Amino acid sequence: MAITPAKKIAKKAAAKKSTAPKKAAPKKEAAPKKTAAKKVAVKKTAIKKVAAKKVAAPKASPIKAAEVKVMEPGLLLALTVAQGMFERKAENIRILDMRKIQNASADYFVLSHASNDKQVEAIGKSAEDEVKKHLNENPLHREGFENLEWILLDYFNVVAHVFQEEKRTFYGIEQLWGDAIEVPFKGK
Repeated sequence: MAITPAKKIAKKAAAKKSTAPKKAAPKKEAAPKKTAAKKVAVKKTAIKKVAAKKVAAPKASPIKAAEVKVMEPGLLLALTVAQGMFERKAENIRILDMRKIQNASADYFVLSHASNDKQVEAIGKSAEDEVKKHLNENPLHREGFENLEWILLDYFNVVAHVFQEEKRTFYGIEQLWGDAIEVPFKGK
């Protein structure tokens, strides 16, 4: 029996087929390693989720409305302006509540004075900086930084006045708005 070239090719192909499964076997071994890595990754993310749940803050007890005191934004602004004045040693700081007075130009007036022009300037800048730092607001209008006798900072619902002592007594704003209620202020 003679072996024809077609039979030789068929034998070689059969030999290759018998060796092919041997090469495929290592591929099957690599597959379980990948699934094991996936399982480890899934376990790690599950652990992270559990850890995140443990870190979460406990639920706070409900707060009753009577327990919470909410400060009106205008009053907070007036107190912040007064605190800025207090930090530069402004004298006789007064906050006047003008809300119940008809035709008042603002809800609150904050008044103070100093003995010289340099201190008036420092008090005005300090009040402005304090409001910017804590409430992130700028005055709508400011004037008096040229003469430094009477600085006015207008925040629409709060108007701050920083006087030299003589000008404060001359203009007498407290007497002009004598019906206003004074808000108590003690600096920190």
